[in-house]
Amino acid sequence: MQEIISLSHIQKTYKIGDEIINALKDVSLKIMKNEYVALMGPSGSGKSTLMNMLGCLDSPTGGEYILNGLSVAKMSDNQLAEVRNKEIGFVFQTFNLLPRATTLENVALPLVYAGYSKADRNKRAIEVLEQVGLGNRVNHKPNELSGGQRQRVAIARALVNKPAIILADEPTGNLDSKTSVEIMGLFEEIHNNGNTIILVTHEEDIALHAHRIVRLKDGLVESDQDNLKITTYKTRMSHFKNE
Repeated sequence: MQEIISLSHIQKTYKIGDEIINALKDVSLKIMKNEYVALMGPSGSGKSTLMNMLGCLDSPTGGEYILNGLSVAKMSDNQLAEVRNKEIGFVFQTFNLLPRATTLENVALPLVYAGYSKADRNKRAIEVLEQVGLGNRVNHKPNELSGGQRQRVAIARALVNKPAIILADEPTGNLDSKTSVEIMGLFEEIHNNGNTIILVTHEEDIALHAHRIVRLKDGLVESDQDNLKITTYKTRMSHFKNE
C-alpha cells in the first residue's frame, strides 16, 4: 500500500503567558492511501492539535510531516493554503456553509480558488451533489435543508476538488442518531470509492465505523488498533459474559 501521511516525532508547544503547553509531545504515525482512520482522545489529549496539523492548518514545532510526498512541516502559510486546497477536503461539525449561497454555490466554492471556469465549477459541483444524493437540491439555501442534508452539502464540498484525504471533525456532532448512521454510511461509500478518510470523534460508536482507531492521551499516541481486532475482541468478551 502507498503511504499518504507520515508523521515522524511531531511536537507542538504553545506559550500562554509564562506557561508552556506541550500539546503534542512525540507523535509518529503512518497512514496509507485509502485507509479509514478514527482519531480519538479525551479533552486535552492533543487530538484537535493533531487534526490541525494533519489538515495543514498549523505547523509543528518539531518533527517531520510528509503529505502525499510533500514535506509540509516547514512550509509558509501561503504554501500550506495551496496544499490544503489541493490535497484535503474538510468536513466540520457545524457544516460551515455560506448562509446566503445556494447548495451549488457552496459546493463550487473551493473550485473558485483553484481557478476553474464557472461552467466547469458548476458541472463538477453537480456531479458530487448527485454522488451524495442531493442532485435535486442544487438551488436550495442552507436554511431550506435539514441538518443531514447540510452535512451532505459539506461532504460534497469536501469532495469537489478530488482531494487525496477527507478530514472529518466530529461530522455527526450536530445530528440525531438516525441521520448520523446515514452520514456514516455515506463516508463508507466515499471510502469504497478510493478516498482516504481521517475521522476525529469522541463517540465510540462513530469511531467503530472506521477500520483503524488511533487513541491519543497527553500529547502521545496511546494505542493504534486495527478495528477488526477491536470488533473481534468485543465479540469474544460478549461471548464470555454470556456463558
